[in-house]
Amino acid sequence: MVMTDIVPVFPADLPAPGGHYSPGIVFGDLIFVSGQLPISEDGGHDLATADFDTQARQVFRNLIAVLRAAGAGIEDVVKATIYVSDVAHWGHCNTIYAEIFGDHRPARAVVPTGPLHHGYLVEVEAIARRPA
Repeated sequence: MVMTDIVPVFPADLPAPGGHYSPGIVFGDLIFVSGQLPISEDGGHDLATADFDTQARQVFRNLIAVLRAAGAGIEDVVKATIYVSDVAHWGHCNTIYAEIFGDHRPARAVVPTGPLHHGYLVEVEAIARRPA
């Protein structure tokens, strides 16, 4: 059996997590990105009262920052899970997601959850491949 190291990913351009977790984990050829909230680059929660569009775009910037720190990009995502505070956000979420991912269509789930931490409207987690 071959053991593969688990390597935590802490992007320099994102604030340190507020909880006991890593923003990302590299394991072999895979990258597991923890749930990203629309937290500003300075670590502030000023976007908690922003509209869905603003929050979703920040969430994807944070996702891309973790991917980039692990040596990957949005085109390397193989599975995304998006949590929305209300199913009414699904259509708008889909539009922004399509804009961010372009022609790339990874597997995906959109899960309506009710209130998210700090009153946010959206959170995203992902699994990606590490390019060779």
